Amino acid sequence: MQSTNVPMSIGESNNTNHCTRQQLQELLQNSFGDLPMLLVSNREPWIHSHCDNGWIEANRPASGLVTALEPFAEATGGTWIAHGSGNADRCTVDEKDAVNVPPDMPQYRLRRVWLSKAEVEDYYSNLSNRGLWPLCHVAFVAPLFEHHHWQVYREVNQRFAEVILEEAAGKPALVFIQDYHLSLVSRILREANPNLITVQFWHVPWPNREVLRTFPYADELIHGLLGNDLLGFQSKSHAHNFLDAADRLVEARVDLEQEQVSQNGHRTLVGSYPISIDFDYWNEVGASDEVDLSMKQWISELNLETDQLLIVGMERLDYTKGLMQRLHAIDRLLQLDPSLKGRLQVVQLLVSSRGTISEYRILRQEIEALTRQINRRWADGGWRPIQLKIEDRSLIDRVALLRLGRCCVVSSLHDGMNLVAKEFVASRSDGDGTLVLSRFTGSAQELTGALLVNPYSVEALAQSMQRALLMPERERRMRMTQMRKQVADQNIYQWGSSIVSDIQRVRQRKALKSDVSTLTV
Repeated sequence: MQSTNVPMSIGESNNTNHCTRQQLQELLQNSFGDLPMLLVSNREPWIHSHCDNGWIEANRPASGLVTALEPFAEATGGTWIAHGSGNADRCTVDEKDAVNVPPDMPQYRLRRVWLSKAEVEDYYSNLSNRGLWPLCHVAFVAPLFEHHHWQVYREVNQRFAEVILEEAAGKPALVFIQDYHLSLVSRILREANPNLITVQFWHVPWPNREVLRTFPYADELIHGLLGNDLLGFQSKSHAHNFLDAADRLVEARVDLEQEQVSQNGHRTLVGSYPISIDFDYWNEVGASDEVDLSMKQWISELNLETDQLLIVGMERLDYTKGLMQRLHAIDRLLQLDPSLKGRLQVVQLLVSSRGTISEYRILRQEIEALTRQINRRWADGGWRPIQLKIEDRSLIDRVALLRLGRCCVVSSLHDGMNLVAKEFVASRSDGDGTLVLSRFTGSAQELTGALLVNPYSVEALAQSMQRALLMPERERRMRMTQMRKQVADQNIYQWGSSIVSDIQRVRQRKALKSDVSTLTV
């Protein structure tokens, strides 16, 4: 990599070139070839499951996190530490609970952490997803904070830390931790092995100080994260929220200009790194023959007519995605423009998730009921405005649906980034289509060619969808060209390169500090 690829400040790069997977991996090898890399996340990159025929199948989950981190693991031949959740995971590991992956061409090692059903329930479902998730998304769903859940969360974080320390064996290593499930790990590592370089990326929003104070263990959460040498967020506003919290809620010295926090002689650099996708991959898939075939199959399945205007929604079933507001906006859209009756087709594809959590079960029932209500109100012969599909579909089918849409709607009430918006843009190899995008997503700060909207305003959302459907082709293509360039330039490998460059700075600083300490002694 050229020297111009080194960011000028924490989390910001002056490089606008199209970084590739190979370039990122070369940078990783050159920077950390002498340092073992340990990647840590709750979700594992490969899951082993028993099949009906008696065989064991290995699957790579559809996950932006996996896509983002695998180049790190492959380039360094490192170890990925994660919760072993597959029903055949125990059958495939060695005596150290590890397996080499990918199965066909192993390039790194996966070390699994075993958790009981009760631990998964309290640490993952309750504290992480019923507590921290709504807290961080400032969702109008009351977070659940129970002391027992926090105790189990601590215990699981301790378990992960012990596995990391075992893998590092008291030697220097680079530890890259992911997200809100493991916020206490770095502090434990710092106290046990100061030779480690610890980095953590917080994928979801970080709330403002007043919201954070409602969490009874906010100070312990912040103390845990300050064990990191580098702490990354999706946006500057989230990073500044954390700096403000560290300044006011714990004993620490915060330097806003240098974006760092000092506590007990240890410095944590805080940066913003907007995560992205592999533009070339999504663009290639969007232009493939398989997608062309799937588009024809969708047209048949949906009974689409050539003059119909298709709106597409595609996300995980979650109360942060603004799904109820979106449905009300579709109802309002038909009131605003009666000419759309019979011409408008909305396909909402949802992946069911967290079905054991009551809030998600209730949300599904509400979405299904409201969809039926709107369809009954506007039905005309065999036409219904909304087709709700709560099911898993292949990547090819999802891209084909994105390709068919005149408009894609992403109306999240709050999102750290939202990669569906970027996937829509990258998959539109035809250069057409419009994006209606919530202002409260990280993607809105980059995709300025989208029609930005307040998702809480049903009226504004309906008007934006109407404008998107009726927008002249020339304007659609101009906006799409602008957005595609943005996603291509700031792709997932540029995200990785920016983080790696700042880790280099941390390593150099720590080495200098060590040299000074040696001279002083």
